Amino acid sequence: MITTTTNTIEGRQIGQYLGLVTGEAIMGANIFRDFLAGITDMIGGRSEAYESKLADARETAIQEMQEIAQRQGADAVLGIDIDYQVLGSSNGMLMVTATGTAVKLNK
Repeated sequence: MITTTTNTIEGRQIGQYLGLVTGEAIMGANIFRDFLAGITDMIGGRSEAYESKLADARETAIQEMQEIAQRQGADAVLGIDIDYQVLGSSNGMLMVTATGTAVKLNK
């Protein structure tokens, strides 16, 4: 399946718009990872633990969005937007949302 942040696919015509599709992933951060990230923040540098968690959540959201589009018979998802939010009383949860427009392409 073609996925893109653009609203068109070069050389291809959109035959039918199938509608909005969304995938979401909510991931919790554990105490040990938070502790290590806190040390990294104090001494500087990148927090690989959080970067990895963020990448996992993003891939999960995109995959869920693609699966929903595929069930609708889509060939592609256009105009993809990815949003990030922290949730929970102590901001201990990360939510990633991938949203796009499912389309059928002309052959």
